[in-house]
Amino acid sequence: MLPDGEQEFAVCSRKGCRAPAGWELLWNNPRIHTPDRRKVWLACGEHRDWLEDYLQTRSLWIETVPHSEPTVTSQDGDR
Repeated sequence: MLPDGEQEFAVCSRKGCRAPAGWELLWNNPRIHTPDRRKVWLACGEHRDWLEDYLQTRSLWIETVPHSEPTVTSQDGDR
């Protein structure tokens, strides 16, 4: 059992969405980040296109890769 307020899985970055993340959207704002810096937004399948479009419209998107984070279970112990 997890402490109150902790998730068992990574969730989508879209405001109000609590769905499990299946994708990592890597981005960078060249006005404030060095070229090698990568920020990450997580996306569920439903919001992947919306979040990619948001970043692409602003010329921030770098690439999208699958997200694979194991689910925490009582047998896994601490992360």
